[in-house]
Amino acid sequence: MFFFNQNLIEDYKSETQKIRVMSESWLQEYGYCVRCGKKLKHFKNNKPVADLYCENCLEEYELKSSKNKLGKKILGSAYSVMIQKIDNNTVPNFFHLNYNKANYSINDLIVIPKHCMCKSIITARDPLPQTARRAGWIGCYIDISSIPKSGKIYLIQNGVSIDKSKVIKQFKKTLFLKNMKDEPKGWLLDIIKCIELLDKSQFTLDEIYACENILKIKHPDNHNIRAKIRQELQILRDYEYLYFSNRGEYSLDKY
Repeated sequence: MFFFNQNLIEDYKSETQKIRVMSESWLQEYGYCVRCGKKLKHFKNNKPVADLYCENCLEEYELKSSKNKLGKKILGSAYSVMIQKIDNNTVPNFFHLNYNKANYSINDLIVIPKHCMCKSIITARDPLPQTARRAGWIGCYIDISSIPKSGKIYLIQNGVSIDKSKVIKQFKKTLFLKNMKDEPKGWLLDIIKCIELLDKSQFTLDEIYACENILKIKHPDNHNIRAKIRQELQILRDYEYLYFSNRGEYSLDKY
């Protein structure tokens, strides 16, 4: 089991500051870059949307720590900054660390790859009131429920460390999304989530067609959903996310 180093917080009174100091220090010592496996470093100066980075491959990370399990949404940074970062393809990867407040042990550590994020999952929070120190500031929520399971990668689950090579492999499996524009990426993520809903390694085109109504709700301007599904499956095949086994049949595993 992993624990925070409580010796680091002797001079802090704020619980928020204590968690920030302990969690960032812990992640630097025990965490790693999920793209290349190297150690992470802390930015010397505060950045609007990032806390740590990898010196080897330059991936950036923001860390969110909570005593609560990962839910349907998490707090993001400034709304305008997040949208701009997604537009510029410079949004960081997100670590979500779940800890036990009773003994400061680590329950779960999950990474959400930046290439699995698009603007449709970002919603603005209400502006801070005029009485607040940052009056008018608008934060955001990140809708985690819209991200496929393949975009929520465990490094630690229920106190148990996941093999590093497995984590890196899972991260790289969707890396082809990295340089895509927002709308095409959103479609592919929706199709990936539909595939995951089937919960099977082999499936048919007709089974994916069963998600047609779900996709119509998410993409009301598209009036030919089935043709779009076939197009997205072809793209996923081109990137070797899945494979054609027979006509109208697909597999997530290479034969």
